[in-house]
Amino acid sequence: MNMLSNITRSEGDPKLVRTGTSSAGAADRIAKGLGWFSIGLGLAEILAPRQITRALGMQGSESLVRAYGFREIASGLVTLSPDKHMGLCSRLAGDAIDVATLLPAMRADNPKRDNVTVALAMVLGVTLLDFLGEQGVRMRHTRARGQRRLYHDRSGFPKGIQAAKGAARNFQAPREMRAKPPALSAARPSAA
Repeated sequence: MNMLSNITRSEGDPKLVRTGTSSAGAADRIAKGLGWFSIGLGLAEILAPRQITRALGMQGSESLVRAYGFREIASGLVTLSPDKHMGLCSRLAGDAIDVATLLPAMRADNPKRDNVTVALAMVLGVTLLDFLGEQGVRMRHTRARGQRRLYHDRSGFPKGIQAAKGAARNFQAPREMRAKPPALSAARPSAA
């Protein structure tokens, strides 16, 4: 994972060598999982809309399913970004659209009505996860107006302050970086 992270960094950014313990909470992990799920579902909707509409008895709606796939990928990318709250809100809106799209397929003359029932149950289950994730992310990352972030429990050193003390004690500068002594005879004025 560090390799992927290093690929996306700008030239001047420090590279990840090793990661320590994560500061992500349960809500952040749920959001991350939902983001990847959204991207996977979006790819399936883009690549196989005919199979999805056939399984639901909704033939003729392939372009709609494909459009929903792009929406899913966009929501997933935002959910994986630092602005995960907005991504989860967009996922909730998408879930409402999905339910509204599936409900008309529950008609009595649809031979795939049982599949639609399962799809609706799945969408409602994911909606619950989206809601819980959004609530958790909002509670974890929202500050009251005027409230400052506190970093008193962080040192900035991945291995701790004690490991950093004396780390440069035996450091030798590379030969090409060492300063050369100025030539004494050329720099001295004559004393007369």
